Amino acid sequence: MRILIIGGGIAGTAAALALNKAGIEVSVHEAHPDSGADIGAFLTLASNGMLALAQFGAAEAVAGIGFELTSMRLTGDTGSVVSTVPLGETGDPLRRFRCLRRAELGAVLREEAVRRGIAVHHGRRFVTASEDEKGVTAEFADGSTERGDLLLGADGIHSVVRPLTDPEAARPRYAGQRVFYGYTTDAAPPNEPGRIEMLRGSTAAMGYAVSPAGETFWFARVSAEELSDAEIADTAPAHWRDHLLPLLRPDATPAADIVAATDGRLMVTNARDLSTVTRWRTERMLLVGDAAHAASPATGQGASMALEDAVVLAKSLRDADDTRSALERYERLRRPRVERNIVNSARLTPSRAPSRLQRTLNNYRAKWKSRTASAAGRPAADGDSELARQLDWDTPLTADSPAVQGS
Repeated sequence: MRILIIGGGIAGTAAALALNKAGIEVSVHEAHPDSGADIGAFLTLASNGMLALAQFGAAEAVAGIGFELTSMRLTGDTGSVVSTVPLGETGDPLRRFRCLRRAELGAVLREEAVRRGIAVHHGRRFVTASEDEKGVTAEFADGSTERGDLLLGADGIHSVVRPLTDPEAARPRYAGQRVFYGYTTDAAPPNEPGRIEMLRGSTAAMGYAVSPAGETFWFARVSAEELSDAEIADTAPAHWRDHLLPLLRPDATPAADIVAATDGRLMVTNARDLSTVTRWRTERMLLVGDAAHAASPATGQGASMALEDAVVLAKSLRDADDTRSALERYERLRRPRVERNIVNSARLTPSRAPSRLQRTLNNYRAKWKSRTASAAGRPAADGDSELARQLDWDTPLTADSPAVQGS
């Protein structure tokens, strides 16, 4: 079997690594000529994402570029601490939450793909594809074509492949918030190593973590009208900093001081997601990652869900009798989990999202109690144990494997 992967980001490269481990020939086709040079956003990889990386041998490489997050603290707008909870599987260094730049994660995965001899082609802008009973042919903007048995659309929320699998799919929708990301070495906010701080402000939600090198990674979510592409591209970082400060100054938190200490390393984007994509696949094409199930960033699970996709797809193709049953099994197992994540992220995103940060902590607290109960000899939550079985490389995926709900 030969699989063509459209998109060389996190979802596409992770899928290439997992499929390669399953003994399947793959090639990655990325539109951008290189990995990009902007500062980009950062992300957190949760324990489920780190577990998925471990299945295709990339967890150690990723752990080496990110820093650990082992707890989360919520502070209200008056400066009072509301709650602190542990994060992730703290007993295993390769299962702990990690904070890192999105571009860094993509680069590490691509380097690993090249090291393993996987073909990664840059500057290959996908245009369309045609399929027949023997395979699928991808066409690119430079006039070249590639032939394969299956094509994966891993080209993100603005996927070019999606209209081919589902011509009626809705366009990405604005989720109601602008999301700001920034970095500074000039701030000195309250922090402890490995702790992410969530600030429930009166008009904005903010989070930050300080790296071992003393760099503060921060984000802020503000409910406002959608920005145009021109506003995002052409507005200077100093403008956005000055826009944020009046929203943060009334609160007795470090938020305003962090933003004030940020110079040019600041960006803004619109939070977007996808409503349900009815058709993820045809006979010879399949959507994975954000191309199929993009969620707003509120739950912080986008990258981790894409990494899970990679493992479950590779195991489905490895363990099923034929391609059709493999894709059916993959979709049956993945849809409930990723669509639940879209719903949960959407609930945290609207204008009242700052007051809903408590719900996030409550969810983490419930998961932690489940895991500590398991460590004490009591059964783990069914969803956690079933997800672990689905991701474990050495555990076959059976036809009756139950689907797992999202976080």
